[in-house]
Amino acid sequence: MRLHNLAPRPGAKHRRKRLGCGESSGHGKTSGRGHKGQKARSGGSVRLGFEGGQMPLIRRLPKRGFNNTDFKPVYAVVNLDTLEERFEAGARIDETALRANRLVHGRNDGIKLLARGTVTKSFTVEVDKSSAAAREKLEQAGGSLVLREPKLKKTKLESKVAKSAERTAKAA
Repeated sequence: MRLHNLAPRPGAKHRRKRLGCGESSGHGKTSGRGHKGQKARSGGSVRLGFEGGQMPLIRRLPKRGFNNTDFKPVYAVVNLDTLEERFEAGARIDETALRANRLVHGRNDGIKLLARGTVTKSFTVEVDKSSAAAREKLEQAGGSLVLREPKLKKTKLESKVAKSAERTAKAA
């Protein structure tokens, strides 16, 4: 097998459908759009879920209950076996070290340590949450776990009150 012998599997590549190339092409005149109507026009398309002006299904169905997905805290997950691979014995592992090793990225509400794998090295790990099994395995290996203080999210009202207090302090 050489590079010049490589080819896609038979049937994997298709010719582009050439539209509007005359009647005899089979795709001339209306170019596969049928006759007249909104979808035959250029730019004529309807948005997803549009039912021609009829009340859409999504609006006809009742909405009940509470959905907490927007407010649920999202934790970045780190397992013990990945710490074992990436860090030396005696290392202090916190969020900055995890981000430097690309184990945690993006925005999240904290870091949670889980117990997958085994640990032989001793670490000092600073995270927001930990499973009981992860804590036990880490301490058996001679390491220690430090739980960070929980970040309290301010409600909109609390943040407004804090801002107005700052303004009055600056004015005085």
